Amino acid sequence: MHSYSRPLDFKHGRVEMSHGSGGRAMAQLITDLFGKSFDNPYLAQGNDGALLPAMSGRLVMSCDAHVVSPLFFAGGDIGCLSVHGTVNDLAMMGAQPLYLAASFILEEGFALTDLKRIVESMARAAREAGVSIVTGDTKVVERGKGDGVFITTTGVGVGVVREGITLSGDSARPGDKILLSGTLGDHGMAILSQREGLSFDAPIVSDTASLHGLVAAMLDSGAELHVLRDPTRGGLATTLNEIAQQSGVGMTLQEAAIPVNPTVAAACEFLGLDPLYVANEGKLVAICAAQDAERLLSVMRAHPQGSRAAIIGEVIADAHGFVQMTTRLGGRRIVDWLTGEQLPRIC
Repeated sequence: MHSYSRPLDFKHGRVEMSHGSGGRAMAQLITDLFGKSFDNPYLAQGNDGALLPAMSGRLVMSCDAHVVSPLFFAGGDIGCLSVHGTVNDLAMMGAQPLYLAASFILEEGFALTDLKRIVESMARAAREAGVSIVTGDTKVVERGKGDGVFITTTGVGVGVVREGITLSGDSARPGDKILLSGTLGDHGMAILSQREGLSFDAPIVSDTASLHGLVAAMLDSGAELHVLRDPTRGGLATTLNEIAQQSGVGMTLQEAAIPVNPTVAAACEFLGLDPLYVANEGKLVAICAAQDAERLLSVMRAHPQGSRAAIIGEVIADAHGFVQMTTRLGGRRIVDWLTGEQLPRIC
């Protein structure tokens, strides 16, 4: 058991350069905050890495960095977001998430009470997702050289996709149906409305959540799934363009079928934004064989995170890889790649 000269002052204390020096203060921060919050047998090994048990099946690994501003927002914070983002990346590959590594870059002067709140949010999100944060790292940069805290998470999972099925962005085929698990733009507009100090009759709340439970139900349905993807930065439009390019196909969407919360739609109209390009952190896109689309839709709608799922379009043969949409008025438009950064620092 380590003993330190004075306990951390989580009420009034601030991050100091010594918290990243590798000495006694850093050891105290790791033990009293990270160790207690993330407590599990692998982290408790106390080594430079975690020695994990042998796993059978294909390993899946993903890495994500989180620089969201503000750090705390309606529906979440950078802590839970950093867990959800990596868990979802693993789930989109058809993997059961198991372990996370977390790296923190802290700015000198950052309030320890805020850091504690973020770490506890991460710990809670990890417990809810059934994953363990087993190793990590902490660095401190000088005041003015960071923005409070940046978090990088790396995840490891084991593939659970049944034999003969590969979930990949290059697996969409003409005739496939495109499904969306719920409403677009909730996360991005929650962030932006808080940044800009906008208020609405119905508050906009981030959809940040771990989606592996929904994915497990979809895989268990027996539907012939070809692609899973979470439409984060760049939103649905950018995600579908990425898949179309990878698979060498085109896509057609029906605007009337795409669910958007009325408050989000109103906020986007007010700010001149297109919800198709706004980030999401708790939604997924699924592309499956046409004959299984209705069955898959029923399974998704039966899950709490897919209650507003919809079939929004289909994959077509198109050597140009265009994503097109039939508008509510019956016209057609090209849904092109996002140009530039519509909403920076969103995740």
